[in-house]
Amino acid sequence: MFAALMKFMRDNNVLPRISDTERQALEAGTVWIDGQIFSGNPDFKSMLKEPYSKPSDEEQAFIDGPTETLCRMIDHYDVISSRQVPENIIQYIKDQGFMGMLIPKEYGGKGFSTLAISTIMAKVNSYNPAVGTFVVIPNSLGAAELLNHYGTDEQKRAYLPKLASGEYVPCFGLTEPTAGSDAASIRAEGVVYKDASGEVKIRLNFRKRYITLAPVSNLISLAFQMHDPDNLLGKGEYPGITVVMLHKGTKGLENGDHHMPIGLSFYNGPIIGKDVEVSVDQIIGGPDYAGQGWRMLMEQLAGGRAVSLPAGAIGGMKLTAAATGAYSVIRHQFGIPIGLMEGVQEKVARIAAFTYLFEGARVYSCSALDAGEQPPVVSALLKYASTEYGQKVLIDGMDVFSGAGVMQGPNNILGGGYASAPVSITVEGANIMTRTLITFGQGATRCHPYALPMVKAVEENDATAFRKKLLGWLMHTGTNFVRSKIRGISRGFSAGSPESGAVATYYRRLAWASSRYALLADLALYLVGSKLKARGNLGGRFADALTWQVLAFSALRRFKAEGSKKEDLPLLQYSCEYALARIQEAFEGIHANFDVPVVGWWLKGPSALFLRLNPLSRGPSDKLIAPAAATVQKFDEQFRRLTSDTAPIDDDQPGMGRLMKAFRLHNDVQPLLGRIRDAQKSRELPRGLEFEVVDEAVQRKVLTPREAVRVKEAEEAALAAIEVDVFTPENYFQTPVAAKE
Repeated sequence: MFAALMKFMRDNNVLPRISDTERQALEAGTVWIDGQIFSGNPDFKSMLKEPYSKPSDEEQAFIDGPTETLCRMIDHYDVISSRQVPENIIQYIKDQGFMGMLIPKEYGGKGFSTLAISTIMAKVNSYNPAVGTFVVIPNSLGAAELLNHYGTDEQKRAYLPKLASGEYVPCFGLTEPTAGSDAASIRAEGVVYKDASGEVKIRLNFRKRYITLAPVSNLISLAFQMHDPDNLLGKGEYPGITVVMLHKGTKGLENGDHHMPIGLSFYNGPIIGKDVEVSVDQIIGGPDYAGQGWRMLMEQLAGGRAVSLPAGAIGGMKLTAAATGAYSVIRHQFGIPIGLMEGVQEKVARIAAFTYLFEGARVYSCSALDAGEQPPVVSALLKYASTEYGQKVLIDGMDVFSGAGVMQGPNNILGGGYASAPVSITVEGANIMTRTLITFGQGATRCHPYALPMVKAVEENDATAFRKKLLGWLMHTGTNFVRSKIRGISRGFSAGSPESGAVATYYRRLAWASSRYALLADLALYLVGSKLKARGNLGGRFADALTWQVLAFSALRRFKAEGSKKEDLPLLQYSCEYALARIQEAFEGIHANFDVPVVGWWLKGPSALFLRLNPLSRGPSDKLIAPAAATVQKFDEQFRRLTSDTAPIDDDQPGMGRLMKAFRLHNDVQPLLGRIRDAQKSRELPRGLEFEVVDEAVQRKVLTPREAVRVKEAEEAALAAIEVDVFTPENYFQTPVAAKE
C-alpha cells in the first residue's frame, strides 16, 4: 500500500519537486528557531538559552574608538553633494582594518565576530551609507568571505592579507540584466580551453550591473556559467556556476563607469567583459571548485542575509528613533511639544517599538551565527522584514519632521535615508521574491520536521523510510490539530509560559500561533503541494506569519537578556501586540484564500469565524502609545541605551548635532520649566509657552537669573535645531549630470 501511495505521489507531483539548484539552497545552512515554530510546540525554555551576545572588549574598543573617529571625519552633506568619498576617509578605513574585519588574524585581519561586524556596519551606515559601502562590501559576500571558506592555501596567503589591508578593494559581480533575484539563471559564460602553450584557461564574456564598489574595485569576484566542451576539468561539459577572481586592468575587462543610485548615492556600476582570459587557478578554491559556485553562494548567504542589510536598516531605525524622539520634544505647536499630540505620539511610539524589536532580532540572529548556526530562512525573513520596516520607520519619521524633513541641505537628517530606502529593499534578493517565494517556499521544506525527508524518500524510492515518515507526519498533523483547538479555546493558557508576569501572555499566545501555523503549513503541503511555488500570495502570507513569530520571540529574548527592565516593558508590549496582530492578519488571509475543495470551505467558513472572534491580538492599544513614545522623548540612560551605537555627532554640526544639543539642554531645564508651569497653574505667571514668560518668572522669583539664562539657551538651541537650509541662487542651481546612453 505504501509503495503504491509513494508511486502515486511521485507520478502526480503531490510533493514539491526540487531542482539541483533548489537542493543546494535547501541543504545550505542549518535549521534554527524556525524549526521550533514549524513543530507547532516551540520549546521556549531552550530557545531562551540560545545566546544573546555582546561584542568582546577588543571589539567594543574598536566600535568606540576607530569607528567613532571615522564617523566624525565624514562631512555627510559633502559626500551627498559630491557623490564622492574623500580619499583620506578611504585611507583611514584601510589603515584601521575596516576592510578586513571578517578575515582571520593570521592573515592580517581583525577576526571579529559577526555581531561586532554588524554593529560597526550599523553605526557607519546610520551616518553615511556611501562611506558604509567601503566597510560593508569587503565584509559581506565576496572575495574575502569566499576565500576564507573555500580558497586554496595559496590563494589565502596571496589575497587575504591584501584584502585585509585594503590594497585590494573588492566587489562581487553577480547580477545581470536578465538575472536579478533569479541569480541561478545568470548568462555570463566562461569557456574552458587550452591556449597555444597547452595551458588550460577560461575565456569569459559577461555584462554585470548594479555592482556596488565596481567603479573603484581592483579585485572582482565574478559568478559565471562554465562551459567545458572538451571536459578539460573532468566535471562534464556544463559544470555549473563558478566564481573566479579578476584583477582590474585585465585585457577585455571594463569597470569604472557609474550607475546613480537613488537617494544617498554610492559607488555602484556595471562590469563588462569581452573575451577576458584567466587561468583556472583564479577560480576560488581552484579547479576542484569549478561548478561549485552556487553551493558556495547559498552556504554563505544562508547566514549572510542576516548581517549587512539588516545592520544598515536597523542602524537607520536607531538614528530615526533618536532624531524623531528629540524633535518631537523641542518642536512646539499649539502651545505644547508636538510629541504630546496623540497623532505624533503614535508615530514616535511605533518608531521606538520597531527599533526595539528589530535590534533584538539583529543581536539575537548574529549571536546565533557566531554560535555556528547558518539559518537561511531566518536570514531571509530578517532581511526582507528589516528593510521593509526600516522604510516604514523613515516614513513615520518624515511625517513627524514634516517640512524639516523635505527641505534638503546639511540640516536635513532623514531625507537622504528616506530617498535611499528602496535600495536595500531590492538587493540580495528583492523583497517581493524573498517574501513570496523564498521564505516559506524554502522554510516549508527545510524547517518542517517531515517534508524534506518525505521528498527524499519518494525520490529514492525508499518505501520503508516513506512509511515511517508518512506515519510520523500524519501523527504530527493530528497532534497539532488537537493542540491548536485546545490552545485556541484557552487563548494559549494550556501551553504555559517559561516566564511569569506581564510577558507570560506573549509566550502563551506565540505557542498558540505556532500550533495553528504548523497545522496550516501541513494542510498547504498536503493539499497545495507542488503548486505552492506558483501560489506566491499564499506563500507570502505564510512567510509573514513565520516572520512575526520569529520577531516577537526575538523581542522577548532581548527583554530577558537585558534584565527584564521595567522601563522597556511598553516597547516589548507594543512590539508583541503588533507582531501578534500581523500573525492574525496573515492567518485570516490564509483562511480566506485556501482554495481547495472541502478543507477550503471549512477554513473560509466555520474556522475563519472562530479565528476572527478569537484573535491573537487586535494590535497595540492606545494606552501603550504614550509610554512607548516616552522611551525616546527624554535624554536619559534609557534613551542612550535604545539608540546606542549610532554615529556620534558634535554639538556644532548641522542636523543631528544641533538637534541632540537642543534635546539635551531641553531635558536639563525640565525641572525649571515645571516650576514655570506650576506658577502658571496658580496664576502667578500668565499663560503661554514657558519660554515666553521667562523674564517675568525672574521678576516674580520663580527662576533665578542664572536659571533663566539656561532656559533661554535651551530655547535658542531648539530654534537653531528646527531651522532648515537656505541657498543663494548661485548655490542652488547646478549643472545637470549627463548620463551615458
